Amino acid sequence: MRAIILAAGRGSRMRHLTDDRPKGLTPLRGVPLIERQCTALRAAGVSEIGIVTGYMAERLEPYADTVFHNPRWAETQMVTSLEAGSDWLASGPVIVSYSDIFYPAGPVRALSKATTDVAITFDPGWERQWSGRFEDPLDDAETFRIRTDAQGRSILTEIGRKPQRIDAVQGQYMGLSRFTPQGWAQVQSARASLSPPARDTFSMTALFDLLIARDAQIQAIATTDPWGEIDSVEDLAFFEGSSDLFP
Repeated sequence: MRAIILAAGRGSRMRHLTDDRPKGLTPLRGVPLIERQCTALRAAGVSEIGIVTGYMAERLEPYADTVFHNPRWAETQMVTSLEAGSDWLASGPVIVSYSDIFYPAGPVRALSKATTDVAITFDPGWERQWSGRFEDPLDDAETFRIRTDAQGRSILTEIGRKPQRIDAVQGQYMGLSRFTPQGWAQVQSARASLSPPARDTFSMTALFDLLIARDAQIQAIATTDPWGEIDSVEDLAFFEGSSDLFP
C-alpha cells in the first residue's frame, strides 16, 4: 500500500514558525508532524510514502521514498498538489494525507479496508476539538452529512459548505482519504468539468462535494482515535497543552 502526503504549502497562519520550514515540519511536542505521519502510515502497513513538495521542498525530501513537486504551490490548492502523484493514483489504491495533521495507525488501517473507490475518515466527536480551538465551533467547521446504505456503510451525502446549525455537522473530515484507480478516474473526470481557475482553487472538501453531486459513493469511516489538525499558532498551543485530546 502506498501513501501520499500533501505538503506543498507554507501555512501563513503559522506565522514565524514556517519562516524556515514547510508547515508539515512544524514540531508537535518535539516531533515534526510529517515524522508522526510517516510513523503512523508505516505502522498501518504502508510500504512506500510519497510527499508532494512546494515551499522549501528540500526540507521534506529526507522523509519521502518518492518526491512529487507542485511548482505552482503558492497559487494552487491541495487537489492540484494531488495531481502531481497521478501515476501512483492511477496504478493502485493510495492513502492521501494532509501534512498538518497527526493521527495513529488505526484510521489508516480502517481506510485500507474501505469498499468504495473513494473513502475518507471523520471524527463524529468533532465538537470537542473545535470548541477548544475556536470560540465558536461553527466559525471553522464545514457541513458533513452521512447516510447508511443497504450494506450498513456510512456514505457521505454533503461536505464542505458553511453550516448554519450544529445539527448540519455530523462529523468533520480528518484530512485522511483513500482512492482506488477507479476513484482517481472519477476525480479526473470531475476536474475536467471545471475551468482552469476553478481547478486551481478547488479544496479537497469541495472536490468530495462535487463527486457526490456526480453520484460517486464516498465511504465515511468514523474514528474515535486521538488526532488533530494544526492550522495556526493557536492550534499548536492548544494541542501542546491538551493531554486529554493528545495523550
